[in-house]
Amino acid sequence: QVQLVQSGGGLVQPGGSLRLSCAASGLAFGDYTMSWYRQAPGKERELVASAYPGGLTTNYADSVKGRFGISRDNAKNTVYLQMNSLKPEDTAVYYCKAVATREAYWGQGTQVTVSS
Repeated sequence: QVQLVQSGGGLVQPGGSLRLSCAASGLAFGDYTMSWYRQAPGKERELVASAYPGGLTTNYADSVKGRFGISRDNAKNTVYLQMNSLKPEDTAVYYCKAVATREAYWGQGTQVTVSS
């Protein structure tokens, strides 16, 4: 059974930082592209960042470039999202996603609220 278990998130003031974690089990983690998505109220879910299987290639949404960093630890089957210089518009539920050729799995989601 595949599971993606997220942790981290919460309430932070503008300009602050948070780190999200997503621990995977039941899959060959190193074979999957790991991504973070977010969904704000009333908006569609959007891709935030991706880390490809080799771990060296990443990409980011323009809105988070220079502020967020995605990393993966294949030995721990975990992907991270370091979020710095947070803005109120980063408020959303954040989801991790594991994707291979014919498979995709989602984490349970975690709330990030940026507010003073």
